[in-house]
Amino acid sequence: MEIRVAKSAGFCWGVKRAVNIAVDAVSKDGKVYCLGELIHNKREIERLKKLGIVFIEDIDVLKKGNTVIIRSHGVSPKVIEFLKRKGLQIVDATCPFVKDVHEKVMKLEKEGYPVLILGNPKHPEVIGIAGHVKSPMIMNTIEEIEKLPKLSKLGVVCQTTLNMDFFREAVFRLALKVKELKVYNTICSATSIRQSEAKKLALQVDVMLIVGGRNSSNTTKLYQISKSVNSKSYHIESKEEIDYSWFENAQIIGITAGASTPQWVIEEVVNYVRLLDKGGELSGRGVCQTIRKEFQTSK
Repeated sequence: MEIRVAKSAGFCWGVKRAVNIAVDAVSKDGKVYCLGELIHNKREIERLKKLGIVFIEDIDVLKKGNTVIIRSHGVSPKVIEFLKRKGLQIVDATCPFVKDVHEKVMKLEKEGYPVLILGNPKHPEVIGIAGHVKSPMIMNTIEEIEKLPKLSKLGVVCQTTLNMDFFREAVFRLALKVKELKVYNTICSATSIRQSEAKKLALQVDVMLIVGGRNSSNTTKLYQISKSVNSKSYHIESKEEIDYSWFENAQIIGITAGASTPQWVIEEVVNYVRLLDKGGELSGRGVCQTIRKEFQTSK
């Protein structure tokens, strides 16, 4: 049997950048704070904690002169203003793709368009985007869009990790309701690539493992996409969650990971499946003989 690992599995450029910024900040100051989780991966967060990064939700615990990191998901301008008034040293790790969404919603509002954000209203990225305009609408389902009344104008952006199929369907439905519709596709390229790879790989394998935090929006969407074409798709955070029964009669195993999943976690999963094949915890059941990492979306 064989394992195929999606070419783009794991950290995207924006997440890698945020982690590097955070590590650099703590190496200089010894102890820094991060407002919320820097990225949505519990295991990487635990690693960063050991380096001296303190993750907080309550801004009031910060004191003048403290260094605070703005998470990769970004925050609203009001939060930035508050941190500055408090006399804090701000290290901005907001993903540039997210900042681009901030600029686009402000542009839409300035041009007189009511703003609709497609995404999860409880996700920190969406909350941060919404904080850049006065009265945004936020919708996460086709049912919500169907209830929207007919409008003369509407400007649309979306969460950078939104499912592309949902985005297409949403825009189609909106076009039937809005006379003047201005849409920015703000799904980042890393998300699109990973979603495309996940779907193609899931169609080629017997079992699919999607590695990443359960609180990770992009990882969850990869799992949903994979599950839609391959019923034997499993979302795991670590190798400990793998059940050897998943691999019964499997010839090919596919592995991908969310944009917030570090490479070391992916390698743990791959090496664990290798161990099963070598008679480890499966005692000779046999899972794979070779590891193939050259899978690309063109295949």
